[in-house]
Amino acid sequence: MSVTVRVPAKVNVQLAVGAARPDGFHDLANVFLAVGLYDEVTVTPSPDGLRITCAGPDAGQVPLDRTNLAARAALVLAERYGRTPDVHIHIDKDIPVAGGMAGGSADGAGALVACDALWGTNASRDELLDICAELGSDVPFSLVGGAALGTGRGEQLRALEVGGTFHWVFAMAHRGLSTPAVFREFDRLGAGTDIPEPVASQDLLDALAKGDADALAAAVSNDLQPAALSLFPDLADTLAAGRSAGALAALVSGSGPTTAFLVRDTGAAAQVAEALRASGTCRSVRTASGPVPGATVVDQ
Repeated sequence: MSVTVRVPAKVNVQLAVGAARPDGFHDLANVFLAVGLYDEVTVTPSPDGLRITCAGPDAGQVPLDRTNLAARAALVLAERYGRTPDVHIHIDKDIPVAGGMAGGSADGAGALVACDALWGTNASRDELLDICAELGSDVPFSLVGGAALGTGRGEQLRALEVGGTFHWVFAMAHRGLSTPAVFREFDRLGAGTDIPEPVASQDLLDALAKGDADALAAAVSNDLQPAALSLFPDLADTLAAGRSAGALAALVSGSGPTTAFLVRDTGAAAQVAEALRASGTCRSVRTASGPVPGATVVDQ
């Protein structure tokens, strides 16, 4: 008896960041797009209590203890429903680790949906989203997928209309970046300046709704990109290589260090991907398109 859930990566097509709040978080206007790179999370009953295993690229970097968001998801759901979290959670990892594409958040959402199905808790969608928000700012979007505007610290979601498919190339960096460190650098770089309230770009929302890649390319932005480049200057070379190869837009994905390149179609994706591989500025390259659905049960 087992349940497998497939859950996608994300790219931030806009990440507007406000000043640090008293609680240490930042208000965001975070426009998420789910893309077709997936982790699969399989949950089975375990006689040995809660345990986690992981396979796939960079699996050795994934924590296999209760700090893993997948484990935390199982623990929170079990506590709410009076269950004993005796499950084996196995993660087949294909989303880049520590890459700014919400791989850990995806695993949390995947484990939550899988445990809900395995235990028959029948939690409502709102309750699942509430647990996701408790787990982390990006976890609710991993549950819903598609495209959405995240406000607050990113966990308050409004679904967005998307009028077509957008094609992307992702370049994985030679090392990781800590999300808290990037936010600290954002605060340092902005110290003494008036940081505006984060607001979603209407031009960007219109481009998504129309499925217009050129208009989207003109509107994408990431307020964390200067901080990521300050901590990891070599990312500028990767961004330049993608632009030179014909990408419509190039930006750091979320807190990085993965860089994302919007392209016109699958042919352009192949061309940009090959140029990035040849540039020597990144560790690996992937292509994907979106939007795609969020956490989905694929085997039960």
